[in-house]
Parts: sequence; structure tokens; C-alpha cells
Amino acid sequence: MWERTLQDLVRGLRANKKDEAKFIAKAVDEIRQEIKTDDMELKAGAVLKLTYLDMLGYDMSWASFHVVEVMSSPKAHLKSIGYLAASQSFEQDTDVLMLTTNLLKKDLSSTPADIAISLDGLSHIVTPELARDLTPELVAMLNHSRPSIRKRAILALYKMLLKYPEAITQARSRLGEKLDDSDPSVVAATVNVLCELARRNPRDYLSLAPQLFHLLTSSSNNWMLIKIIKLFGSLSPHEPRLVKKLQPPITELISTTPAISLLYECVHTCIIGGMLQGPSGDSLAKICVSKLAAFIQDADQNLKYIALLAMAKIVPTHPHLIAEYQDTILLSVDDQDISIRMRALDLLSAMANRSNLQSIAQQLLTHLVRDTSTVLPTAAQSLAQNNAPPSLTATNTFSPSQSSAYRLTLAQRILSLCSRSTYENVSNFEWYLSVLVDLSHVANVDVGAEIRDQLVDVVGRVRGVRRYAVKLMYTLLSDDTILRNATEEGSCSEVLWAAAWICGEYCLELSEPQKLIPYLLQAEITNLTPDIIATYIQAATKIFGVWAAELAQQWKDAHLSEVKDIVETVLITMRQLVNSQRIEVQERASNALQIFTFIQADLNSYRPEPVSMPLAGPSSIEGNSPTEAPRFPKSLYLIQPLFDSYELNPVAANAQASVAIPDGLDLDTWIVLPPFEVTAQNNVNTGEKKKKLKKGKGKEVQSSAPFKKKKAPQNGQQILLTLIDSDYETPEEKALFEKRKAERLAQLRDDPYYIMDHIPKPIEDVDSIPVVHLDGMPPIPHDLHDDRLPTLRATSQTFSSESFVIEKDGEMPQRVISPPPGSLTAPVLSTGTPAAPVRVASFPEYEVPEEVPPVETIKVVRTKKKGPTKRKRTAPVDNMT
Repeated sequence: MWERTLQDLVRGLRANKKDEAKFIAKAVDEIRQEIKTDDMELKAGAVLKLTYLDMLGYDMSWASFHVVEVMSSPKAHLKSIGYLAASQSFEQDTDVLMLTTNLLKKDLSSTPADIAISLDGLSHIVTPELARDLTPELVAMLNHSRPSIRKRAILALYKMLLKYPEAITQARSRLGEKLDDSDPSVVAATVNVLCELARRNPRDYLSLAPQLFHLLTSSSNNWMLIKIIKLFGSLSPHEPRLVKKLQPPITELISTTPAISLLYECVHTCIIGGMLQGPSGDSLAKICVSKLAAFIQDADQNLKYIALLAMAKIVPTHPHLIAEYQDTILLSVDDQDISIRMRALDLLSAMANRSNLQSIAQQLLTHLVRDTSTVLPTAAQSLAQNNAPPSLTATNTFSPSQSSAYRLTLAQRILSLCSRSTYENVSNFEWYLSVLVDLSHVANVDVGAEIRDQLVDVVGRVRGVRRYAVKLMYTLLSDDTILRNATEEGSCSEVLWAAAWICGEYCLELSEPQKLIPYLLQAEITNLTPDIIATYIQAATKIFGVWAAELAQQWKDAHLSEVKDIVETVLITMRQLVNSQRIEVQERASNALQIFTFIQADLNSYRPEPVSMPLAGPSSIEGNSPTEAPRFPKSLYLIQPLFDSYELNPVAANAQASVAIPDGLDLDTWIVLPPFEVTAQNNVNTGEKKKKLKKGKGKEVQSSAPFKKKKAPQNGQQILLTLIDSDYETPEEKALFEKRKAERLAQLRDDPYYIMDHIPKPIEDVDSIPVVHLDGMPPIPHDLHDDRLPTLRATSQTFSSESFVIEKDGEMPQRVISPPPGSLTAPVLSTGTPAAPVRVASFPEYEVPEEVPPVETIKVVRTKKKGPTKRKRTAPVDNMT
């Protein structure tokens, strides 16, 4: 019979590439026949062919028992085939492994060739059960007379200890003895095993430190020295005395060794072992940093990567040493390899401090510029102030940092660098605001929300930067670059929200507020998102209110036309935005439309009066007399009091938690009750009497419903008359009626498509209507002799050198102690001082005289007729809608 050998199988596979599956199926059928024979040579050949097919992905688990048979062959070349097949195909749950225990014990006590074969195979197929049963034999094998067997036994012991850790007590002493073995390969194998075991539990191997230190100072094998250095890196954190002992030999190795791998391991061990701490570690740290800096300049990408990774670990203890190589590190930010760029960013993030933050941020910002010819003007003006070396500022037409993912990472890293620990490293907030604006121009990725939040946060916390911020935001709003590209991806249009909010909130810093209103209300704002449009409306309203109030203080009739033009501009835009599909834009536009319509009507009705010379006296000095009408449109003071009553300050993070829940407030009760489902039981009541309600003349109908709807009049107005007879109503019916009425009113109140006409009942007694006397109210003050404008910020183009104060904590709520009912005293804060009332600076508050009579309540009643008794009663009308 002719059998196919492994060489024939390989040739057949190469010859049948078009129909490989058919050929393999035929070959497997032949192998199934061969593997069942009693001839061990033929069986081993079949197992060898199965092993080759297993490497191609075909399953051979069905032949695991035959593999064990080949492993038990007395011939070494057949035994090696069996162990090879077992190490490749056996898994931890293979059933036949339980049959190999006695076989392995027999092979471990056989000839050196069989021992070597069995040790190589055992390291691959060992299980916890095999490790437990074979540990004594393997530990005894460490004292074998042949170095090759001792070396294999040590390496196999490592796999045994991983599966059966309880054997470490038996093997630790023997491993210590092997450190003094006469054969260098055995010592190297022992150090390798100890290095891996010490990574899991270093304290168990501290007793071997003297022997390892002797090997460190006496050995010349670089590979073994690397393992010893790694081993000491695991042991030194648990034994402080090792640090001083290891510093001299490791320093000598770093200074003298030409092997780069050994040099890096020495530096890494110094970092993780705590050898750079204290005065004695400063000189060693300086040597380590200089070596790592040389790695960064090397052409090998692997050396650059590990050098940046190691430097990032030295920065927390020796930042001044890393700062010396800042320019070298920044070169790696523009490297072609993305992994090197990310490690360089990590290192820059770790080394940033108050002194070098500006240079790092500016140089990172230059990497976001695509091309010097396509840089936006707003960003180019700021980037021109960069003081980086020429080699770093030069940018290519295409840079590896132009990928969207990396640009997003780079932009977020700039933001996180500057905002770390509430901007503790930022010394000039005017500079940082300019960086945020430049970043919004050149980022070209979706970081607009982060820039917006930081702009608002910085301006709210740092009072000294508000003037510059308003000027910068004015420039941003007047530049239509971002507005024009608002619909494009990565346009950072959210920064316009912050610009409008800042200009509206701190509009007192604007030198000419009226010039910003047309930019806020231009037709192109419809390309923005609804929340930005709503903020534009609010900002324009605030700016007009402040400007109009200031204009009233120095009013001249020549200003009337200018105010009318601004109001007309606002009304044109509001009439367009009031038809917006977004409810927030529609609501704010509607409110602004009504306010400015009123202002326009007041301006149109205003008639300038001739100015008469005031008579000499106290009234002429203090201003207008109480009876003199103001010589300016009174509507100019309409908007300002709506927004400047309180100053908006940053709030502490835990402020909301410090607010006590008011008495009587139950947070678990329903605000809006769930829909009420009427069941049949609601209409069944054993003691209930059906009520008779009149319908028309002389007609009576029986009903158990608690109310009846009257037909609406012909004029289209809906009037709901609720008729309740308390004599015949049960408490359950009253509760049901009240609940349904509340649900109905709430539904109608929130329904935007339902118009509720309030038609009050005519009052016959007109004289009973109370009248509020408005006599004696003080006039709006106006000083004709004071033409001074409020102090506004200067328009400086350079960053100020003043010291900025940032409010990191924010405000906490103040507990107000309410006075007892009926008391006329003002509320008292928790500090014990009365709370001063908030006053608007533009004009005094109105005061109502105390002799004004109280307003009386008007009660509407009507007469109801009941049955044949002719009894008359009055009942209040519950609702007239």
C-alpha cells in the first residue's frame, strides 16, 4: 500500500489551488485510515500531516487520543511529533490531558532526550491539575547534572507557577540557588523567570536583592542586565534602601553603555523606582533627561516614542529640566507618525505652567493653520504676535495635523491646557480671550461649544477683562466670516452665542452701543441655530435699553431721528423672526416686537417743547420741578430697568445644594396630575340621588353628571356656566368636578390654538369701582446741565499688564430671614444687616402715598330659582371664560 507523506501533501496542495477543499477532504479521509493502524510510524506520519492541516485552520481535535498514543512512543523522533501535535492542538479543557500525568512523570525520569522533549511540550499543555501533580518532579529537575535540562526546567517551572501559584514556596529557594549556577545560560533563564514573577508579587523576592545586585555589578551580558534592571525597578518601590544602593551602578551604566536598549531600561527604572527623588537624584535626573532628548532627535521612530513617554513621567518631579527642551518637543507635534504626535501632546500638557503656557499654546495654535495664504485675517493678526523660532512657525501647504481627528484633539488640548484648575496657569486673560477667538477661526472642527463656555466663564469670573472682552466680541460680531460659514461643518458658530451674550450683559463697556445693533439684527442671522438667534434678540434689546437710557440723560432733539431709525431696524427684523418655527425665537421676537412697537408709538407722539430758562431757586439746581414734564421721550427708560436690577456673577458649584427647601414644599407631589380615567364605579353610588336640572321651559331631565354645559351663543363666544347645587352634591362629586375643571383649564391655558375670550359681566354700580390715586408721584429726573456720558472703556490694541483677579469659588446663596407677618421691617440677611432694596440707577422708584384706600373686591352674584318652593338664593358664579 502506498502512503502519502507530508511532502506529498504539501505538493498536492500547491497543485490543486483551484479545488483545494476537495483535495483536503480526500486527504483527511486517507489520514483517518492511516491513524487507526497499529504501525506507529504510519500513525506518527498521519499526526504530522494533521498538524500541518491544523496550521491551515482545519480542526484536528477528533484525533487527540491518537496524539497521546504517538506521545507515548519509545522512539524520540516519534515522541517529538506527538508533543508537537499536543502543544499545537490541545486546549485547557481537552479530555485526554488527564491520561498524560503518568506519561509525563515517566518521561521526566527517562533519558535526557526524552526529558528535553517532555519539558518543551509540558510548558504548552500544562493545566492546574498537571501543575499540582508534577511540581515535585519539576523542582527536583532543577538540580539535574546537565545545564540544558536545568535551563528547560526553570523555564517550564514559570508556566507551572502561573497555573499553580501555591508551588512558589517550594520553588523560591531553588530559584535563588540557580542565581549562583555555574552555567551563564541557567543564570540568565533564572533572572528572566524572576523578572516576570516579581511583576506580580515583588515582596516575595526582596530576599534575592543581594544576589541580583552582585550580578548587576559583575555581569557583562546586556540582555541579562536589562532583566536585572527591570527586576530592580519592581523591587525598589517596596524597599527604600535599594534606591541609594542602586544609584551609583545605574548612573555608571547610563553614562558608559553604548547599548540603547539597556540605556532606556536604566532610565525607566530610575523613574519608576523613585531614584530621581531628593537632592541626590537631581544629577541623575539631569543625565536621564539629556539622554532622552537625544533619543527625540534620533531618526528611529521607536526611540522618539519611548523618549517622549519617559519624559512625561519625569515632568511631575523635574519640570524645569524638561522645559529646557521645549523647542525639541514641539518639533514632534508635527511628526508624520500619529503616535509620536499624541505622546508629544501628552508631554506638553504635563509640562505646561504659568511661565510657558503662552508660548506652548501659541505654537500649538500654529499647527492648526492650514496654509499661510489661506489663514483668516482675524486669526492671522493674532498669530503674527507669536514669538516662536522661525523653524517652528513655518507651515507647509499640507501638514499631517490636518486630519479632522487630530485637529479636534489638538484644539481640545489647547482648551484643556489653559482652563486647567480654573485657569491657574493663565496670567493674562486678555491674551487668552484672543486665543479663544483665534481658535474659533482656525480650528475647523466642532469645538465651538467648548470655546463658547470658556468665553462666558472667563468673562463672568474675571472682572478686569470685561472691557477687552466686549471690544473683542464686538469685532467678532462685526466680522461676518463665521456668520457666513455657519452652516458648514466645524464652523464654531457657537462662539457667536458667547459674543452676543457678553456684549448684551456688559454693554455698558461699549463706546457706541447703537452701532452694534444692526450687526445683531442683520438678515444673515437666520442661518444660525435658534438658540443663537434668541440670544441675538436678547442682546439687541439690552443694548438698546442701555443706550436709550444714556441718550435720555443728555437728550437733544437732534437724537430723535437716530433713535427712530434704530427702532425701525429692530421692528423690521422682529416682524420676520416672529414667524419662526422655533418657539423660543418666536417668543423673544414677539416680546421685543411689542416693546419696540410701544417705543415707536411714543417716539412718533413726542413733540419737542421750547426750553424755558429756569428761575433761580432750589428747584432749578436739583432738576425739573415735580410738575414739569420730561423733555425727552419717556419710553427711552422702558427697557433698562428690566435687565440691570441685579449683577450676574459666577455661582459656586455647590450653591444649589446649599439652598434649603422651603417649608410646605413637597417635591414628591404631582405638579401636573396624570390623566384621570373615568370608570363605571365613578357613576355608581348607592346613596346618590339623581339631580333634576332644568333645560328650557318646563322640561326636566335626569342626570348624574356633576355639571352641565350651556350652549354657546350665536356670536361665537364660548361661555361656560357652571351650575352647582351644594344641597344635592356629594363630596365625591365635588372633588371629581374640581379635578376635571382644573384639568380642563390647564389644558386650555397651554393650548396655543385656543383663544380664551374673557367677557366680564357688566357692572351696574359704576361708583363702586375703586380708584387708585396717582397724584403726588415724583417725576423722572433729568439734569439739563449734565451732558456727561458714562465712563466707557478705551479701545486699546495691546494686552494690559494689570494683575487679573479670578473668582474661582463663585457666590453662595444668602439665607434671608423673613419678618413676621404684619411687620414693616425689611428682610434681614443671615449676616444681620437689612437687605437694601434694589434700585435702578437711571431713575428713582415711584412711591404710592399711604392714604390711598385699599382696593375692594368685586363680587358678582346672580339669583337661582329652585322648584315649586319659590325659594331664592344667591350663589357665586364659579367661572366665566
